[in-house]
Amino acid sequence: MVVPPPAGQAIIYTASLTVRAGDIRAAATRAARLAGAAGGYVSGETARFSRRNPAEGTILIQLKIPVARYQATLAALSARLGTRISLSQHARDVTQTVADVTSRVASARAGIAQLRRLLARAGSVSSLLKVQEQINAQESDLEALQSQQRALAHQTTYGTVSVMLVSKRPPPAAGPVKLASGFTGGLAAGWHALRRATSWLLTGVGALLPFALFVIIAGYAALRGWRWLGRHRAGRRPAGPRPAG
Repeated sequence: MVVPPPAGQAIIYTASLTVRAGDIRAAATRAARLAGAAGGYVSGETARFSRRNPAEGTILIQLKIPVARYQATLAALSARLGTRISLSQHARDVTQTVADVTSRVASARAGIAQLRRLLARAGSVSSLLKVQEQINAQESDLEALQSQQRALAHQTTYGTVSVMLVSKRPPPAAGPVKLASGFTGGLAAGWHALRRATSWLLTGVGALLPFALFVIIAGYAALRGWRWLGRHRAGRRPAGPRPAG
């Protein structure tokens, strides 16, 4: 729970919230409305969706909430966007940093005022140029300090809530179908076993068929060759002596 800071203390509040929602686009719109109703705004948004299933994805939306309404708005975001998965909150005390920057801004302004008085009394051109260069450098430093001061003032006035919206998981795949008991269950089980056995048998036949064709062709060729060789040998056999008359 965020406790209002004591008077004179500067605190930066940040929170990270992860929510699972059925329609993350609608949830993002609702989050923006809750922030606006509290006087805040959306400072950034990033969306990623699946190409196969456009309903699945994530949206990261960053909200700026006034510190006075920070805790109430964070509670509403946690409860009204979907199912909260996680929530983390942080508070950083920057009181000393704010004081240092404020002091440096005051010193820079005083230094610039003093240099301008010197500029008015400078006699030579070289003195004028030298003082003017110092004034330009001091003014550049002052602008940087003032920018830092404004950033700190904004960070301590508005808390930051990063909301990660994730789509709901798809329903689990259906488990194996349970077969009924009794005669109907036995018949179904037998039919299932027959289909599996037939599938295995056809798969085996399909796998052996190319080899069987090769064996048949090779055997047929060998048989033809053997017969041809027999006939060739018989044709070349010399004739024996004729019997005496």
